[in-house]
Amino acid sequence: MQPGDSSSRPFKQRRSLATRMHEVTEIRIKYPNKIPVVVERYQREKTLPPLTRTKFLVSQDLPLSQFVVTLRTRLCLASSQTFYLLVNNKGLPNMAVTMQELYRDNKDEDGFLYLTYASQEMFGSSSSSEPEAA
Repeated sequence: MQPGDSSSRPFKQRRSLATRMHEVTEIRIKYPNKIPVVVERYQREKTLPPLTRTKFLVSQDLPLSQFVVTLRTRLCLASSQTFYLLVNNKGLPNMAVTMQELYRDNKDEDGFLYLTYASQEMFGSSSSSEPEAA
């Protein structure tokens, strides 16, 4: 295995369920007002850079929209660059919800909230969203 291979694997594949559950238990005891969040890049993502870290402790009353601002800053995205967040690799969350609401409704069995980020291309072609001329 080459260096860096383990970091390209999803978080769930790098640690056992028991290890992740233990980690969340310790986090929730030490920081009861924080939400343990794992943010990973979509596996087929080509445009957006990887984050330097994937685990975040987020204030439970923070709106998701504010967390998105934090992620945009960490990704060094220009204002014209778009990215999307998926919850548990399946749905686009409402940006008005708090992290606590998102966690309550979507936390994994291990206790982490998993978010995946991707550029627009994951939803279709990589071309512009404008319709083609006939």
